[in-house]
Amino acid sequence: MFNGYLAIKFQGAKQDCQPCALRAQCLRTPEKTATRQVTFILGRAPGFETHTDRMKVKIDSAKGKEMITRRFATVEPVFGNIRGNKRLDRFTLRGRSKVDGQWKLYCLMHNIEKLAHHGYGI
Repeated sequence: MFNGYLAIKFQGAKQDCQPCALRAQCLRTPEKTATRQVTFILGRAPGFETHTDRMKVKIDSAKGKEMITRRFATVEPVFGNIRGNKRLDRFTLRGRSKVDGQWKLYCLMHNIEKLAHHGYGI
């Protein structure tokens, strides 16, 4: 098994690969690699679940549907407002700390706008 897939792996014998005249053409790095290795993928291993498969099952459950419904009502409109209405769909700065600061500025602007439109302290 290889990363959740059934596979057949073949490896050449050292005594056959070392003296071969085609060694430089057969291997990517002949100075580092001792023998030729080939893996043939046959398909998914039975019973193997990816993270995506597990998440699909989780979301399709009653609890998962409720969670997704609440998420769409609370989180997703914020991203839609920032990207769609304010057209802040890309960062103009580079580096994690600068992008983090720019994202916090976008969120601050969103929150100030909510306070301005819906009243302070209501």
